[in-house]
Amino acid sequence: MTDSELFQLSEKVGQALKAQGATVTAAESCTGGWIAKTLTDVAGSSAWFERGFVTYSNEAKSQMIGVSAVTLEQYGAVSEPVVVEMAVGALRAARASYAVSVSGIAGPDGGSDEKPVGTVWFGVASAAGQGVTQRECFAGDRESVRRQATAFALQLLWQQFLQNT
Repeated sequence: MTDSELFQLSEKVGQALKAQGATVTAAESCTGGWIAKTLTDVAGSSAWFERGFVTYSNEAKSQMIGVSAVTLEQYGAVSEPVVVEMAVGALRAARASYAVSVSGIAGPDGGSDEKPVGTVWFGVASAAGQGVTQRECFAGDRESVRRQATAFALQLLWQQFLQNT
């Protein structure tokens, strides 16, 4: 997805959030703040995006958004239970309407047979108690994986929670 396409997706997300009077936060690991950057590229985004969390290390995940050390140890940072806790923790910390979480292996190192480079887990949670998770495996270099993950996270939020606004 190009920068222009990411911007258009962010605009669409922002318009839907504004129409709902809703806000969003992001808890990011492998994307390193790219989701927050993409959302705040849109003029007026302060109406629906107040804060995000770049929780690259396990310690940051625990300290900033309350991910359990037990969950991290048992499942690893790149896992469904962790992105669930990331989304719920960010939702609570930001007092937002929606939270998007991302944890993955962007490469070029760090992969395994079970979790190869390009593996990314996504979570989206709503203040209304709804949630969705998804695992994807992207191809490409580090930047490509991170760009695809950013786009996928925003599309997941759009499709699951905002599309019919």
